[in-house]
Amino acid sequence: MKFETLREMSAHWAEQTPEKLAFSTDDSAEAWGSFHTRVLHCAGALRGAGIGPGDRVGHLGLNSVDYIVLLQACARVGAVLAPINWRLVAAEVGWILRDAGISLLVADRDFSPALAQAEVAHIVWSDDFAGWIAAAEADDTLADAGPDDVVLQLYTSGTTGFPKGALLTHRSLLGTIEKGSLTGESWSGWDDADVCLIAMPLFHIGGTGWALHALAAGASGVVMARPDIDGMIDAIARFRVTKMFAVPAVMNMIVQSPKTLAGADLSSVTELLYGASPIPLDVLKGAMRAFPNASFIQCYGATETSGTVVYLPPSDHDVAGNERMRGCGKPFPGNDVRIVDADLNELPRREVGEIAVRSVSVMKGYHGNDAATQKAIRDGWYLTGDAGWMDEAGYLYIHDRVKDMIVSGAENIYPAEVENALFAHPAVRDAAVIGVPDAKWGEAVKAVVVLKSPVEADALIAFCRERIAGFKCPKSVDFVDELPRNPSGKVLKKELRKSYWPEGERMVG
Repeated sequence: MKFETLREMSAHWAEQTPEKLAFSTDDSAEAWGSFHTRVLHCAGALRGAGIGPGDRVGHLGLNSVDYIVLLQACARVGAVLAPINWRLVAAEVGWILRDAGISLLVADRDFSPALAQAEVAHIVWSDDFAGWIAAAEADDTLADAGPDDVVLQLYTSGTTGFPKGALLTHRSLLGTIEKGSLTGESWSGWDDADVCLIAMPLFHIGGTGWALHALAAGASGVVMARPDIDGMIDAIARFRVTKMFAVPAVMNMIVQSPKTLAGADLSSVTELLYGASPIPLDVLKGAMRAFPNASFIQCYGATETSGTVVYLPPSDHDVAGNERMRGCGKPFPGNDVRIVDADLNELPRREVGEIAVRSVSVMKGYHGNDAATQKAIRDGWYLTGDAGWMDEAGYLYIHDRVKDMIVSGAENIYPAEVENALFAHPAVRDAAVIGVPDAKWGEAVKAVVVLKSPVEADALIAFCRERIAGFKCPKSVDFVDELPRNPSGKVLKKELRKSYWPEGERMVG
């Protein structure tokens, strides 16, 4: 089924398959008819709270079916949903609330400490959400919204220390879903019996994008509060999951889980999509053994591209490790990918440059940040910040990162955020943050620090934890007399990374 906007999805499946299972959790199950009824009540509750076209609605909580209800209801009333990473500290959460201008926030009570200083006109606690929407009249009216209207505002880590809200439209999100659902060599497509595991965090495009795939297909989705490894293994066997998306770090933990090693039944999975960070070949080999009936599809994209734009099909997954396994695949039809120099000139095959994407899936821009938008999107091309090259067959390979971004367990971390926290410590004279290899998370955050007075590494790490989310904090600190800089004073991070990465290898994990 092809949709023009997200707001049509639940209504369509409620009409076509009202009794079919839509979403389930460990302790609940809901058919499409019931799910859509709740969407209509949620739309009524939103309008009753004064929410209308263009208003921002926030979500701060673990994965839940209620989040998907809220997303659909926001689409129907023309509001923009802005999910917030619940791993952030209070100062970071507060910054996003102010930047987005959130009028109404749905939040888990467990995260109330992060909201102590928040200025939000209306907070609905998650444990009150069902009652809040049930008390409202069902509202079946639709706002006057079109495909190019923004429906989702996802925050990315900031290159200058502040996160940026990527504005994703109905068209950009549906463009990704439509291209990613093409049957053929990419994957087998959806059928009526498919059961989709939704375990990756919904505050990321990987989580929400995958949930939207299930919505668009009318598939049955199993929603997990978080990617708990034992819980995921149990859910796959219990619900006979056929399709799932996971990041390599999670795949590795599934492979190494005692439950998997003891013979857990993962045989129902027919397609396993993975991405958000490169995958070590050994992890892929282990996953192929653990999921004996699964076809594997690698995905490459970004929040700013509404998810996947490049894929490595099952036919190219070779456990012997052919060259293509070192890369991330080829563009979906309708997505143009180029390797360009600083002037956007296309470079020859196998020459390293910045990866640029032109696609219907590219974001509208960054919320309230024209300068960042103009820097990221030039002449219709989104500049990813990844350095890479393409082979003669059009397959894409990641070489390094132009923007120094670190990807740890699929979380994007910009060194500037961490460096800002470090520089606030009175003992720090100079600091640089880089990513170094990590067997579990792909990359780990390392700080290289010049001191002006003595301080222990653990104290610096603890100092950072008070200011930024734990996953962004350094896992280790090295002390040096000075940092390498070029004549203009810029830290040479590539030189810093060389001593930690295997010689000749790509410097991304």
